[in-house]
Amino acid sequence: MSQLRIEKIQELMKQEISQIILQELKDPRIGFVTVTQVEVTRDLSLAKVYVSIMGSEEQIAKSWQGLNSSLGFIRREVGHRIRLRVTPELKFVLDKSLDYSDHIQKLLLQIERDEQSRE
Repeated sequence: MSQLRIEKIQELMKQEISQIILQELKDPRIGFVTVTQVEVTRDLSLAKVYVSIMGSEEQIAKSWQGLNSSLGFIRREVGHRIRLRVTPELKFVLDKSLDYSDHIQKLLLQIERDEQSRE
């Protein structure tokens, strides 16, 4: 399968899964969840859905449980919305890149404050 088609499918799945999580999931455990990336295998059998979850450690754990319990529903909805021969098996992966970038930003601000206080 061509790389361009796979990239289009990945982007479409990212949009659809984001829409499903935001508007259709009724699980109260699921808090502020952002789909950051979707990686699909070349044979379209598996899709890794990278999600970023905001909140405390407890809220993140509850949201993670809620997302994993709704995998079947999300896969079925993706199958209805995207016409593919086989709907990929979904696997959620926690994306810590936003937390890491926030941490780096705080460190840079701290360095800037320290330099200003020295002057």
